[in-house]
Amino acid sequence: MKKLLSGNEAIARGAYEAGITVAAAYPGTPSTEILENIGPYEGIYAEWAPNEKVALEVAVGASISGARALAAMKHVGVNVAADPLFTVAYTGVNGGLVLVSADDPGLHSSQNEQDNRYYAKAAKVAMLEPSDSQEAKDFVLEAIRLSEEFDVPVLLRVTTRICHSKGLVEFGEKEEAGIKPYERNMGKYIATPANARKLHVSLEERLEKLEERSNSTPLNFIEWNDKKVGIITSGISYQYAKEVFGDSVSYLKLGMTFPLPRKMMAEFAKQVETLYVIEENEPYIEEAVKVLGFDCIGKDKIPGVFELNPDIIERSLLGTEKELLKPDRQMPGRPPVLCPGCPHRGLFFALSKKDAVVTSDIGCYTLGAAPPLNAADTCICMGASISAGHGFKKAMERNGRDGKVFAVIGDSTFFHSGLTGLMDVAYNKGNITVIIADNRITGMTGHQDNPGTGKTLKGEDTVALDIPKICKALGIEDVKVVNPLNLKEMRAAVNEAMKKEEPNVIVTQWPCALIKTEPQPKGYCQVNQDKCTQCYACMQIGCPAISKQDGKVIIDDTMCNGCELCTQLCAFKAIEKVGE
Repeated sequence: MKKLLSGNEAIARGAYEAGITVAAAYPGTPSTEILENIGPYEGIYAEWAPNEKVALEVAVGASISGARALAAMKHVGVNVAADPLFTVAYTGVNGGLVLVSADDPGLHSSQNEQDNRYYAKAAKVAMLEPSDSQEAKDFVLEAIRLSEEFDVPVLLRVTTRICHSKGLVEFGEKEEAGIKPYERNMGKYIATPANARKLHVSLEERLEKLEERSNSTPLNFIEWNDKKVGIITSGISYQYAKEVFGDSVSYLKLGMTFPLPRKMMAEFAKQVETLYVIEENEPYIEEAVKVLGFDCIGKDKIPGVFELNPDIIERSLLGTEKELLKPDRQMPGRPPVLCPGCPHRGLFFALSKKDAVVTSDIGCYTLGAAPPLNAADTCICMGASISAGHGFKKAMERNGRDGKVFAVIGDSTFFHSGLTGLMDVAYNKGNITVIIADNRITGMTGHQDNPGTGKTLKGEDTVALDIPKICKALGIEDVKVVNPLNLKEMRAAVNEAMKKEEPNVIVTQWPCALIKTEPQPKGYCQVNQDKCTQCYACMQIGCPAISKQDGKVIIDDTMCNGCELCTQLCAFKAIEKVGE
């Protein structure tokens, strides 16, 4: 049977066919759909972990027990999971262990475009890179087999284009792997310095054998055509190169990219007159080619930033450019904005009116930094709002500078890595206000459950962690819960916090406007043009449903969900609620 699948869907199918027993992840674009699609498969335990470190550790534990296991995350998530990754490379596995890293060239939904191929080299784990959906499925089983044969975790590195592009995938049967016996082995699984010294030596020996496999595996193959030009490439770049050059050049297509097949690369390089290395972002393969002593054309011509595509490759290497049909007018830009009815809008509107520093975080609420709200100063990484806000305020105090600092973090991000930051604030006598924007879901990645929602990945009822109680347990005595759609209540909480000289938490609690849960507003708002004075105060909240047309304020009733933030801003009572 063949089906049209995205790379993420194909990886999920591969997990099923590979007999994986345990899968864990933290949602993050472009990796989110992997676990969403693994969840429905019978026989696989799948969970949303509170962060990527925990997800990998769950998979590691399952592997040591003897089960085949998989953890999935976006590229920056591997930064969070790096601690266990570097150590499990030493200890090795029992059941096969795969870590999927979904990189994001072009920063479609990320704060950087780091190239995680270097993680495989640094952590000393094997790495595979599929170039289409079929390979994305097949490589999961190949990764599991390599993992078990060589006693090493395998990094399956994909990119946004592989994750989200679709292709025909031929299904296979499930490999009934079961669970291997577990034998207690303190020298292997307890990574004390004395044990780790021996394990490191063993790992280097396994890597030598892995390189031998890399030179012989069918995952790395040569397509001989004209030898005037040879191209070494991998992943989606292979597809782009084929589209530009077709069968006019020879290719060394790499599917196993750590350890690199240096012998095969050298043999290929010797037989072509001109050598191109085509890869996105960093010169990972190019550096290896040059270390082998071969000249090549790579990042001296091909951009090292953002995604590649066939047009960029053709322009960079051949100096030619296809004539594309261009529109006769430029489409207006559409920057991301908070949705109509988003509960975060009232929070950021209240903050925007204060002379205060706002350290923000990763999530929908990052958009509070956008005009017209302009209510954020920093956004670094998951959980950093609290820690950075604490450091910001401590530096101010040490240097005699007055000022208020608010740290804003979402509910899922708080569970991910905000608890330790809040603990630090309490323990080290911080003086900031932490605002936890609890919209009852993991919003930006597509409404995945988290420890506060009361549901598991499988849809089962479970404990819903109480954020205000957690804050108090972490040492914050002053915790207030407010409805961010009630501007009077929201403003009062912010005004009160401005005066405080001790750490405090405000939890803004209202469900995301896009989830069907109670409470949610009913009806929609409209402008009574007879009362409207065109003062445009209602437009200060930046709601996409509100716009100007011929000088008049109008509200699009197909977008408005009746949150009534705008009605609370209109001094002339010109905005009315209807349709309830």
